[in-house]
Amino acid sequence: MKSARDIILKPIITEESVSGLALKKYTFAVAVDATKVDIKKACEKIFPGVVVKKVCVMNCKGKLKRMGRNEGYRPDWKKAIVTVTEGSKTIEFFDNLA
Repeated sequence: MKSARDIILKPIITEESVSGLALKKYTFAVAVDATKVDIKKACEKIFPGVVVKKVCVMNCKGKLKRMGRNEGYRPDWKKAIVTVTEGSKTIEFFDNLA
């Protein structure tokens, strides 16, 4: 079994993800083989006091990149949008962004 830090890799900070902070939606890059249940348990373990309401997951294809005449693909990755319940704590990392 993977640890919680191996499941949630890094936060994703874009305009769209920052606009979701008002609705208590947080966006993370997660391990490709992680399930919704794994992501929920990892979030609640890494951030104490947070109660996860819903997890939305999407698989993102790697982009085609060229270097001269050579071309290849970036690796595929998985993105998770975690919705937190109204009564739970917020994730402190994202507090300064909103």
